[in-house]
Amino acid sequence: MNSTAPDQELDRLLSAGRAQDALALATREIEAGRGVFAVHSYRAQALQALGRPKEALPDARQAAAMAPKSVSAHHNLAALLGDLGMADEAETAARQAFVAGGDAPETWLVLARALQGQNRLDEAEQAYRGAISRRRDYPDAVRDLAYLAWMRTGDVEVAAAPLLDALTRQGQSEPLRMALAQLLQYADRHAEAYRVLASIPLSPRGHFAAAQIALSDDPALALRHIGAARAQGVDAAPLRSVSAEALLALGRPQDAMQDIGRLRQEGPENQYAIALEAVALRLMGDDAYRRLYDYDRLVCPQWIDCPEGWSDLDSYLRDLAGALRRNHALKTHPIGQSLRGGSQTSAPLILNQDPVIRAFFQAIDRPIRRYIDGLEGDGPAAARRSGGYDIAGCWSVRLRPEGYHADHVHPQGWISSACYIEVPDIARADDRQGWLRFGQPPFVASSGLTAEHFVQPEPGKVVLFPSYMWHGTVPFGGEQERLTVAFDIVPV
Repeated sequence: MNSTAPDQELDRLLSAGRAQDALALATREIEAGRGVFAVHSYRAQALQALGRPKEALPDARQAAAMAPKSVSAHHNLAALLGDLGMADEAETAARQAFVAGGDAPETWLVLARALQGQNRLDEAEQAYRGAISRRRDYPDAVRDLAYLAWMRTGDVEVAAAPLLDALTRQGQSEPLRMALAQLLQYADRHAEAYRVLASIPLSPRGHFAAAQIALSDDPALALRHIGAARAQGVDAAPLRSVSAEALLALGRPQDAMQDIGRLRQEGPENQYAIALEAVALRLMGDDAYRRLYDYDRLVCPQWIDCPEGWSDLDSYLRDLAGALRRNHALKTHPIGQSLRGGSQTSAPLILNQDPVIRAFFQAIDRPIRRYIDGLEGDGPAAARRSGGYDIAGCWSVRLRPEGYHADHVHPQGWISSACYIEVPDIARADDRQGWLRFGQPPFVASSGLTAEHFVQPEPGKVVLFPSYMWHGTVPFGGEQERLTVAFDIVPV
């Protein structure tokens, strides 16, 4: 086998979607002492394709170190670091790609996202425009620029401007129309959002986006879009999820179970599939629903610990509130999240080096371990219990009055949470304003499935529950904000 053969074979395997085979070959080459730059690069790509980005990072770093003048090596490292939320390092790697002679719009996009992740928002906007100047109407960059404008201003007209400008030249562009439609959807302009997509021929991906928009108002229309996507030969898991939602909204749980069954078979730990199954069981009056949604056993409010360095929990919460507010640089909710009427931090808090924020992970460790130790039975949450845990994501939310979280689940989690740092006075009342609610799906209002369980928020309280449980926030009035930290846990 000549020296280029492994590179060619690795490229062929990855192009054919055989990431596991590519990983095995690259690993054999490295273990045999033939770990050249390209082999490390391909192994990183294989690991990412397998959904293992953290494991890909050492190979991506090694590839960049072995080829310091390689534009692609530094770009790939920057993109991976950005995906992992390591914004400062992603910026460094992107700029190194420029030093090596790169100037691709893709690298400018990676740089822009890295700057946004550091709350350097003016610089991020300029970098997005840099990407667009190098590829006019670049859909990803135009979309991200528009969404940043939305989160900074809360003004849908200002945010839509870059997308509308691009659409004057690329009027039939489905990616641009999908981005505009989603922006309008999250600005509560659903009818306009749907018209943006319905006016052009759609691919399966476009039909999926249209179905998501139609779902809340017209589940039968959503189902027709799913049918159109399937008629084009596509029946991926996201389509089956929306199909199941539409069927549940139409009161057809037995039909929905056909889609749900496939989702559960393909991904036994898919929290969204479990959530859909729970809705179907509830609509059918099946007792198995209560085993999944046993609130007394599975929803656990606890007090976080006072971390070392503070004399009492109240003083720590005051310091934590200040630290979190310094990370809230945006004005309104992000696109594609459950939040409405508030802001969310851009960068993962788990990577934040502020000592006050670092202490939070000490404060929640014992409550998390108590919850895991208490998981019993044969349900999907208890079945995944292992010897430890990892925090897969952690962010802060600042809710304004009249803000709320739409009912949702966390598809990639195991255990999810809400930890209250500051709570408005109005949440102390008995009318449940600002309370955490469980059991109300967002797409079956016509079937009368309302919330079944509520938890009153209090500063210093963390609520832990399975990630597949539908949960949201009751909107609240008054003039005070609500400040929280949320995180997802996975077993290790």
